[in-house]
Formats: sequence, C-alpha cells, structure tokens
Amino acid sequence: MGEIPEDLRYTVEHEWIRRDGGEVVVGITDFAQDMLSAVVWVELPEVGTETSAMEGFASLESVKSVSALHAPVSGEVIAVNEDLEDSPEKINEDPYGKGWICRMAVSQDSEIDDLLDAAGYAALIGE
Repeated sequence: MGEIPEDLRYTVEHEWIRRDGGEVVVGITDFAQDMLSAVVWVELPEVGTETSAMEGFASLESVKSVSALHAPVSGEVIAVNEDLEDSPEKINEDPYGKGWICRMAVSQDSEIDDLLDAAGYAALIGE
C-alpha cells in the first residue's frame, strides 16, 4: 500500500516519528496521506505547546475530511513546518521528508519504545 521506512516509529493513528538527537520529527504516514487524498489545509500546532502522548494537537483538511493529528509522544513542540501553510500538498508528495509537521522535545523517552516499529505498523495496515 505504501512506503514504511524502517528507521521510524509509528502510532496506531498513523503518525510517525524520527529521532533526531534529543528531539523527534513528527509527520503522517504514506498510508494516512493516501487515505486522506489531497491535503488542502493544515492547522499546525503552536510552538511552545506542551502535549501528552496521543493528545490531539493539530489537524489536516483534505478534499475528503478533516482529521485530527495526535502527538505521538509527550513533550513540547519546538518547531513547525511553516512551508505547509502555503503548500499543504507537500504532505501528499513527500510525507516522510518535506511533508513533516513539527519537531518536539520529548519529555518521556520510554514512550518512543511503546510505538510500533515498521513491521508492527505494516501488520496494522494489513501489509
């Protein structure tokens, strides 16, 4: 169905994280962007927002629906991908690269280990 990079961790809500030092980069999976179809608008989280794991903190609007994004881990939003405000289609074009949503400082590293690995996510989506 879609690309599932081995170096990422995944949520059951179809978000991914990539470790980058003491931070993580957050986005949605290729499977999720395909199910949404064309993303037309993004509500990014506010920089400085403190969030708990699996708490809604942003949203995407596609031609099909509006979907909440959930923080994969607890922490603070430290940067957002402002390019998405003018070009939300980057999420469809490059969900694991230029379509990233935000960067977070993680407050509980153990939560990363609770997320799905690539094999677990593949099983979740039936691949």
